Amino acid sequence: MAKLSEQLADLSAHAKHAEDAISAAQKEAHDKVMARREQARAAATATIEKVDQNIKAAGDNVKSVGDAAARKWTELQTKLAGDLQSMKSGIAQKKHDLDARRAESYADSLEWEASLAVDYAIAAVEQAEVAVLDAVAGRLQAKEARAS
Repeated sequence: MAKLSEQLADLSAHAKHAEDAISAAQKEAHDKVMARREQARAAATATIEKVDQNIKAAGDNVKSVGDAAARKWTELQTKLAGDLQSMKSGIAQKKHDLDARRAESYADSLEWEASLAVDYAIAAVEQAEVAVLDAVAGRLQAKEARAS
């Protein structure tokens, strides 16, 4: 069996490893989120550019018919783009609000569980300290009993 001081050192090493792993996981999750966000932005930009090209191509065809038709086409484009953006914003906001509430609640639950686990570990370390001091005191008493 390992010495008590070695076990305490091992406990300390495990606690440090847990701390480092949590720190890395938080960074890793952040990096993954950032990468996904950049991918989504690139995809959104490419889609917007494609739609814009399609609208310009259709607009060129309409402009050849006459200025009045071109003006109406431009107004229609603007109205459709505004309506679509408004609809997307409303849907996105509602989805975001719901997702944010769920994610926040889930994160709160996980943090509470983690807090309990850490508190339990702290209590276990405190109990281990008392047990180690009891063992050291017992060993000293045994030495004194042999000497007398």
